[in-house]
Amino acid sequence: MTAADTDIERRWELIRSKGPYGLLAFATLLSAATAVELTPGTTRRIAAAVLVAAGFGLQLWWGRVSRTRPGPSAAGTGYYTVRWALGFALTWLNPFFSFYVAAGYFDADELMSGRRLRWIGPFACAIAVSSAQAGGLPFAGWTQWVLFAGLLVVNSVILTVVGHLTTQQEERSRARAETIAELERTNAALQQALDENAALHTQLLVQAREAGVADERRRLAAEIHDTLAQGLTGIIAQLQVVANAPDLPTARTHLDRASALARHSLGEARRSVHNLAPVALENDGLPEALKSTVVEWAERTGVRAGFTVTGTAEHLHDEVSATLLRIAQEALSNASRHARATRVGVTLSFLGDEVILDIRDDGRGFDPLALPERGHFGGFGLAGMRARAERIAGCLTVESEPGRGTALSARVPLVRHE
Repeated sequence: MTAADTDIERRWELIRSKGPYGLLAFATLLSAATAVELTPGTTRRIAAAVLVAAGFGLQLWWGRVSRTRPGPSAAGTGYYTVRWALGFALTWLNPFFSFYVAAGYFDADELMSGRRLRWIGPFACAIAVSSAQAGGLPFAGWTQWVLFAGLLVVNSVILTVVGHLTTQQEERSRARAETIAELERTNAALQQALDENAALHTQLLVQAREAGVADERRRLAAEIHDTLAQGLTGIIAQLQVVANAPDLPTARTHLDRASALARHSLGEARRSVHNLAPVALENDGLPEALKSTVVEWAERTGVRAGFTVTGTAEHLHDEVSATLLRIAQEALSNASRHARATRVGVTLSFLGDEVILDIRDDGRGFDPLALPERGHFGGFGLAGMRARAERIAGCLTVESEPGRGTALSARVPLVRHE
């Protein structure tokens, strides 16, 4: 309910509670002023005074009772009926008391319990008012009766029209109040949804930040494994050879290889931190980078290795090239550390819409289904290679048996360099 509606309701309540007092007082003043002409005789005047006092007493009594019995009730119906009877009797004594009877037009809905009584009450008031308008009771002849009948019809029509308009206004007010209440509920629900959305947005930002941190940690871990770990492993191997070298030239050769590996690993580590492409791809495409990697790995490990390109080579997207190169480096590292292979073959195939990298060795092989879980300090191995391939919508398959070598195949979409 709006402030304007509240103000109107307060005014109506004031009219219903104080209106009968004012109308009775006004009617009493008019009746006293016309008592000589309209209320002749001492007995009639005393009767009028007694009824006026009764009317004021009735109003005082109802003012206390209505506080504990608001709304339509049997007590309200009784009060309305007694007040009408007093008003009708006073109107019989003096027509100006019909003003007091007119109070029944305003509060029938608030006092009378029952739809029918709410129409009968105002109609009874119209009878008293019409009789006063016709010249007052008792009627002197049939002319007054005809006039009374006409006035009663007019007053009844007016009551019907006003009652209908009042009902429509109340319905509109009720509908407006329901609409406002519904809008308030909708606004409250919308505000709640906005608050929940803001909380969800904050939560998503936190999760996105955490996911980004975790992804960056995984990337750095994989890069460190593929660069520093493999480089340090190669350096250790070269230093072990130096320790057992039979002569100085051989020791110097392996020291130079260890120094080169250290510089290469340092450069790769720096590039990994800044998420740059591997050094091998800085100036060359993937085929040249893979060929150089295979050749350097063969020289360092002493294992025969060959590299082959099939199909029409294309300039691949940096992310695709880096992924396949890292997979090849990890596969070669595994071949030298675990497979004890004597021969390794690497093939890069361009097949229109995809690129396939195959690495095969004749090492001791293993059972792919019996691989142990990666420990807290373990390497990334096959899991890391598979994760790299899946990160660019590719896949990794491994075929191996104990004593029969290993074949690894990485299949990724062919995405050309922009």
